[in-house]
Amino acid sequence: MNRYFQTFIYAFASLMIISCGGDSNAVDAKSDRSVQYFPNMYESVGYETYQEGDIFDGNVEAQLPVEGTVNRGWLPYEYANSNEGYASAKAELKNPLPYTEENLASGQELYNIYCAICHGTKGDGQGHLVKNEKILGVPSYADRDISQGSIYHVMYWGINYMGSYASQTSIEERWQIAHHVDALTRDLKGQDAKDFVSVQDELEMESQLGNHAVDDHGVEMHGEDAHEDDHGSQVENHSSTEGE
Repeated sequence: MNRYFQTFIYAFASLMIISCGGDSNAVDAKSDRSVQYFPNMYESVGYETYQEGDIFDGNVEAQLPVEGTVNRGWLPYEYANSNEGYASAKAELKNPLPYTEENLASGQELYNIYCAICHGTKGDGQGHLVKNEKILGVPSYADRDISQGSIYHVMYWGINYMGSYASQTSIEERWQIAHHVDALTRDLKGQDAKDFVSVQDELEMESQLGNHAVDDHGVEMHGEDAHEDDHGSQVENHSSTEGE
């Protein structure tokens, strides 16, 4: 009898332990999280970059743009990434932005961000990387026959060891930098500084250009087919061209 009673006590105790949560696999009804709140935070509705998917060619989400399309805000640039293109841009390409204090100040700020590290804040080729001998052979603007057109062209395509800045800067920003580089060049060569355009002259210039001063790189475009190369198709490049 005692043996049966003892077995009963053990069974009852075990049942009580389980019912009180002694089983680590037991789930309390109040803490049950079988329903997710805002599951989109865990499972994206949209496709992730490089995600696999049967509906995509090659089973990869990242696809090339439709042929013939361009990025919003991008316009074709008609001067090729070549010595001939450089020479043409140097001779023909004009800065469509008025030479104002505001544009010059913006150009200086952008130049100090992107260019001064190599070219120096004065344009003398003595930037931080040159002084620390990380790179060599950066020319002074005083030793180069350059124009604002060639400055823009080099920023767009890059040249020699200098890469393109077309993806980091807009059309307007590149022309603002060109204004500042031109001002540095004049100062280094001892030339007179350009006079700023008056407000009235600026308004007249914008009126003549139809308020599209920087929409076309400063020249008339001849269709998207005039420039077949993209920024990523740079050749290793212009060994005979004057560096900026």
